[in-house]
Amino acid sequence: MLWKVYLSGEIHTDWRERIIEGAKARDLNIEFFSANTDHESSDAAGDLLRTNESNFWRDHQSSKVNAIRTSTLIKQCDIGVVRFGDKYRQWNAAFDAGTLAALGKPFITLHDEALIHPLKEVDAAAMAWAETPEQVVELLSYVINS
Repeated sequence: MLWKVYLSGEIHTDWRERIIEGAKARDLNIEFFSANTDHESSDAAGDLLRTNESNFWRDHQSSKVNAIRTSTLIKQCDIGVVRFGDKYRQWNAAFDAGTLAALGKPFITLHDEALIHPLKEVDAAAMAWAETPEQVVELLSYVINS
């Protein structure tokens, strides 16, 4: 079986690459998907439709265009991995976790111990909590190979 794994969350560290490389090293049969991780192009996703003088309407328009991708990929995934970093608030990651939960999709949260309390409801809906990308690879390997 080809597993489809959706990687959601912060875009400022190499956690995605570490998971992808770890899965390749273990020869796991996984296809990875993600939202657009280029901050500038993501913010400008709706600009091709019209120019907005208000940041609110620009963000609103771009978020809807980006949601075409994210909602489609989340619906198609078998497992989600939702990363919360400590530097920025990832509201989009929390929204993705809620979408995964609402669709009955199993997901793993990935964050430092310091975020346990603020993410208690998100973690309660997750099937597992990992602190490192390498732990996520271990979890994926177990699920796929057991």
